[in-house]
Formats: sequence, C-alpha cells, structure tokens
Amino acid sequence: MGRQVKIFDTTLRDGEQAPGCSMNLNEKLEVARRLELLRVDVIEAGFAVSSPGDFESVSAIAEKIRNCTVASLARCVEKDIDTAYDALKKAVSPRIHVFIATSPLHMEYKLRMSPEQVIENAAQSVKYARRLCSDIEFSAEDASRSDPEFLVRVIDAAVKNGASVINIPDTVGYATPHEMRELIEFLRNRVPDSDRVEFSVHCHNDLGMATANSLAGVAGGAVQIECSVNGLGERAGNAPLEEVVMAIKTRPELYDAAINIDTANIYKASKLVYNIIGRTAPINKPIVGPNAFAHEAGIHQHGVLANRSTYEIMTPESIGINKGHMVLGKHSGRHAFETRLTELGFELSSADLDICFAKFKELSDKKKDITDKDIEALANNIQPPESEDDYTLVNFSVQSGNFTTAIAVITLRRGDEVTQEVTLGDGPVDASYKAIDKIINPPAHSFDTYIIHSVSEGKDSLGEVLITLRYADRIFNGKGLSTDIIEASILSYINAQNKLMAYKNTHQSQELQESE
Repeated sequence: MGRQVKIFDTTLRDGEQAPGCSMNLNEKLEVARRLELLRVDVIEAGFAVSSPGDFESVSAIAEKIRNCTVASLARCVEKDIDTAYDALKKAVSPRIHVFIATSPLHMEYKLRMSPEQVIENAAQSVKYARRLCSDIEFSAEDASRSDPEFLVRVIDAAVKNGASVINIPDTVGYATPHEMRELIEFLRNRVPDSDRVEFSVHCHNDLGMATANSLAGVAGGAVQIECSVNGLGERAGNAPLEEVVMAIKTRPELYDAAINIDTANIYKASKLVYNIIGRTAPINKPIVGPNAFAHEAGIHQHGVLANRSTYEIMTPESIGINKGHMVLGKHSGRHAFETRLTELGFELSSADLDICFAKFKELSDKKKDITDKDIEALANNIQPPESEDDYTLVNFSVQSGNFTTAIAVITLRRGDEVTQEVTLGDGPVDASYKAIDKIINPPAHSFDTYIIHSVSEGKDSLGEVLITLRYADRIFNGKGLSTDIIEASILSYINAQNKLMAYKNTHQSQELQESE
C-alpha cells in the first residue's frame, strides 16, 4: 500500500464549539478514550487559552491519552502558545497547533493587519512555539479564499521557522474538490522544502462538500485529514471522520493510501458522541445512520440476499455494527459478561464493569432476550460517580390517563438528604419533571430537545431518552436508559440538571472569587 494518511480528529475542539455540542470534562475524557481505541493519529483536545474549562480538559486528556498525539489550538499570540504548552506538558506526544488568517477579507476586517504583518506574525509565532515543542502545526485560516502566491510566502516562513505540519483549511466550505486538489498540488510544488513537512486539509461542509474536498486534498498529496466524529463542527460542520475513513478503506487503490483507523470502532464512537450531545443520527446519515445498511426495495433485497456486495460496498460489521444476539442470560457470570464486552470492543475499568454488570443483571430480570445492542447501550450509558452535590433517583410513582391529570411522586437523594415531592402535570413526563424542579430548584432555563428511541427490537426493548437544556448560553445534555420510558425520561432529566447545577455553582464561585 502507498503513503500513510493520518487522521486528525477535532471533535473535542471544532466539534465541541458547535452550538448545542458542548461537553463537560468527564464526557470529553470519555470521547478521547474512544478516539484512542479508534486509533486516530492526532486528538485536538481543545483551545486551551479560551477558558479555564478548556485548559483543564486539554491538560487531563494530555495526561490520560498514551497512544495518540494530543494537540491544542493557539492563535499566533505568545500567551496562547504558552497556555497551550502548559496544558500539553504531560502528553506523551504533544503538538501545538498555531493559526492565523490569510485571506484578504480576514486580514482586512478581522485581523486589521497587512499581508507583511501576517507573514511576520506567523514566522515569529511558529519560531516561538518551536522552542517549547518539537511538533508544530501551522494553519492558514481561510486558505481556500487566500491568494495562492501569498500562501506560498506565509507557508515558506512557517516551514523555515520549524513547522512540521502545514494545514490548508477550507474554513467556510467555499472550495470545490477540483480547487482543493489543485491548491494542494500548487503549494507542494511551489513552497521551498515542501518535502520536509506534511500537508493537511481541514474542510467544512457549508456546501456539502467537506468529504469530497478532503479526499481531493489527499489525491493532491495531503497526508493528513482533519475531521470529526459525525461531522460535528461550526455551522454545517466538518468532514465526518466515518466518511473519509471508509472512503479510503473502500477505495484504497484510488487514493494509494493507508490509514491506521480501527474501523470496527467507528459505530461505537459515533453512538457515544451522539449520546453525549443529546442527539441521534439522521436516518440517511452515511455510514452510521439507521438506513445506511437498510434495503427496502424488492430488487435490492433480492440482490443482497443473493450477494451482499450487489448493493453494499461495505458491511455493517466493518464499522462495528453487530446484529447478533448474545447468549448470556440472568445466570451468566461476571467473567462471561466481561468477555462479551471485550468482544464488542469495550474496555471498561473495574469500577465501570461493576456498574455495567449490575445493570445487566437488572435488565436480565426484565427482558427475555438481551441483544448485543442492549449490552452496548449499557456500556455507553455508564454515568461517572456521583459527587456529593448530585441528585440521584430513589423511587418514583406516576399515575396518568387520558381523562385524568397526571400525578407524579418523585423521591431524590442528595448526599444524606432524601426529598420527596408530589406534582400535577400535562402527562407523566411533565408531572415528573415538575416534581424534580421543585426538589432541585434550578435557575430559569429552556428545554430544547427531548428524544426517545428504542435500543433494540421488541416490546420490552430498552428505551433511551436524550434531552438538552439551555442555561446561560450553554447546552446541558442528559441521557437515561430503562425498559420503562418514564424512568428513562426521569433519569435523563436528573442527569442534565446535575450538570446544569454543577456549572451554575462553579460559575457563581468563580464570580465571587473575582469580586473579592
């Protein structure tokens, strides 16, 4: 096979910046561990200088991840670069990713800098970063709308001062595949010593061409694709990792390229990220959507039954979708359960395994048939240990009917304190949420989304509820899992409210410290 193409994942930076996609520290660590299992080459963990929370998450990921390069974004400003390095210091393989805009529009209206000032700033920033870290990536923001000859000068300055990776972003999704390939080829031919650096592409999806543009960049000689799980990112998003990876895996002879990704972990990574942000895949989403491997037309079904390759250019199993049923049951032991989890691609800590096994035993008493999808859902819905300030569900009772007002009795525990409330509502979920609000007394917030879907087939299927709350211009996601959809709804709401209250209390504490 030909050259190696690296996968640079920016789910935790560009993806997490997208409206409605914010994650807390534990969720970011969970995604980072899944990306490590996926075997991405680089994890862009965040923009360290942007907030104390981003610095903390970059630092934690840098310390925990051992098998991937961990990067932090930084403007061409010494404070940004110093902060990025401080956050990355404990990484096995750190990378500082500096960027500056290079298009006439951005230079005039955003930077208010002349072209010569931009070149000087880029050169000095790369040089400064190189003194701290041996792996420096330089990005020319809005490269696809920049003058190619000017790009040559900027990139030459970055290379001469120690950049090891040159990234060419299509920041606003403006380019076409033909233009992206030509641009990469032009720069590789015109930049002096271009053979000393790796060229990268970072494509946005505003015109629906992020995947095509990324692959065109590879055809033009790029050896790194910047992408995100499920295509999360600003506006219409980034190139979806699952699409660019499976395109190269499916057509390796076309791109003369190989990648390190363990594709059997793609579906799990996609599902995890959707769960964390409180969303589900669109039905027609390529690779990971519900209809990606569905065949309804009779002629298609006949062809697939005769030979799957007639209408499937890849298999569900190749991305980690296992349609089989597990053979474990209520009498199965921990060792057999752990073995099955490993076969499904999960590597849980001892504490998480204890939690997951206990949930499995509970589910075994409620369901006759337990599928691999059920097991995956249990593993994907393990909640981090509760803090002293978290609320947990003790019990609930709901009465509802089409001719009566719903009544909910909710009992929650917080530390050693147990509180019960009774409320009326427009249906069982509304009544339950009102009771929870009376106990927790959260600040005024909006309720953005409520999504419920079955994990597997059958009337006794696990129901998964995903909700999002909005407070102080931030999104807080909650998830709950149960064979009882009311219980799943209650668990998801408590999960989201715990995150909202933790943010509120931390934010108030920081404001108090700043005022003293």
